[in-house]
Amino acid sequence: MKSKIKHILKKELREMFRDKKSLAMMLVIPIFIPLLVIGMSALFNLEMNVPITDYNQIGFAYSMSDTEKSLADSMNIEVYTGSIDELEKMFKDEKIKAYFTKEDNHYTIHGNDTTNSTYALELAKNYFDTYKSILQKDLLYEEQIDANKILNIITLEENIKIEDNYFASYIINYAFLFIIMAITVSATYPATDATAGEKERGTLETLLTFPIKSKDIIIGKFLSVTISSIITGLLSLILAIISLKLAGNLFPIYENMNLMLPLSSLCYAIMVIIGYSLLISGLCIAIASKCKTFKEAQSALTPLTFISFFPGMIAFMTGITTSNLLSCIPFLNYTLIFTDISNGNINGIHIILMLLSSFIIIALLLKVIIKEYKSEKVLFS
Repeated sequence: MKSKIKHILKKELREMFRDKKSLAMMLVIPIFIPLLVIGMSALFNLEMNVPITDYNQIGFAYSMSDTEKSLADSMNIEVYTGSIDELEKMFKDEKIKAYFTKEDNHYTIHGNDTTNSTYALELAKNYFDTYKSILQKDLLYEEQIDANKILNIITLEENIKIEDNYFASYIINYAFLFIIMAITVSATYPATDATAGEKERGTLETLLTFPIKSKDIIIGKFLSVTISSIITGLLSLILAIISLKLAGNLFPIYENMNLMLPLSSLCYAIMVIIGYSLLISGLCIAIASKCKTFKEAQSALTPLTFISFFPGMIAFMTGITTSNLLSCIPFLNYTLIFTDISNGNINGIHIILMLLSSFIIIALLLKVIIKEYKSEKVLFS
């Protein structure tokens, strides 16, 4: 039996590596991962390093004191003055990014939530807090009260450990999500060709006439698709590691951060990739074998790309944490466990549950397909 599986596997692999489309899916798609990592890192870096001249245009709808003018100048604020209506028009025309109005001792900052206006509002708040502190000190001085005893009655010292970098965590997890997507895309084409493609070409009918059990045929095809998926996954992981290393050296947002996973974490990450490759290969074979034509199978498998990506993305964005139950849920479990691995929180039970649930699903899928291939209905489904 092993010999027959081996022959089927050789046949499928030979056809796969001869097919330019299969090779493209397997080897070309991972190249997009470095583009993603570098591109998103550049975008993050751009957002974090906005020059002050892009948002320091702030309006004042009242007559500023000499102290205010001096403070605004020291904070590199480009001052615009005028009536409320004039400043509102300048704000709508984007000549200023925020503006102050004043009624007695009540100040109001006007702006919106666009990127530059957000930075301008933060600058305006800092200006206001500083000006308020100056006025408080002057008032206390006039009353012959030591300002330090009042204003510094309590002090705050920051002792914040630099452990997590939001951007680093974001880019590492999104790199893994795209590895998952690359594996999914890589599995769909060979699975389609090995099932619906053979059915459409008429070669499956010939194959079923040979003295080979349907079990051997399906396992051989399944293993060939799995090998293709694992190759794509490992290549994607290697390219992701290289691109993360480059991004860490190129962009200041990752300063003092190590984007590289330790060797032990990489080993667990490879286990996750292999587990996912097995599951997605079984799903692709199961779905494609139900289709009569290559085109029909491709249409049926297209939703898998989104199903593989979005549960993990939603889990990451909402901060869902791994549990024993979630470790058994397909697609979601791989992303959650990889997030734990990248954070150094390796839980052996969660990994075992992930692999065990995957193997159970794969066994059930293969059992259904093997049963179908025992009947001639497979040719006319």
